[in-house]
Amino acid sequence: TKQTNIGIAALLAAFGIGAGLAPGVNAGEADVIEVAVSAAGENRYDFGVTVRHADEGWEHYADGWDVVGPDGKVLATRKLWHPHVGEQPFTRSLSGVQTPKGVSEVIIRAHDNVHGYGGAEMRVKLPAQ
Repeated sequence: TKQTNIGIAALLAAFGIGAGLAPGVNAGEADVIEVAVSAAGENRYDFGVTVRHADEGWEHYADGWDVVGPDGKVLATRKLWHPHVGEQPFTRSLSGVQTPKGVSEVIIRAHDNVHGYGGAEMRVKLPAQ
């Protein structure tokens, strides 16, 4: 299978973009910083997504990421069941994501349990099949 790796430099984190300033929300929003995608069958793809978020524990942590189609419809969600305080950034996978026929690009966005969505997203071209 073909694989595409797409990443953004750690500049977002280095410059503190997305960092919250209010007490209790210092972790800021969850940012997608790298995506690997492989073809896994007709209109199906496997994703490896790297998320950066200064998890503070159960009170504030990155709790998932989505694969979103060009029409804004969520195609798949990878739920994250616990904080990753000592593991930043971290990568988790999701296999067999079905996309509608003709879709050549998706958006990957991360979510945290305080801010919801709002951190850095990535637009990813799907590999040819």
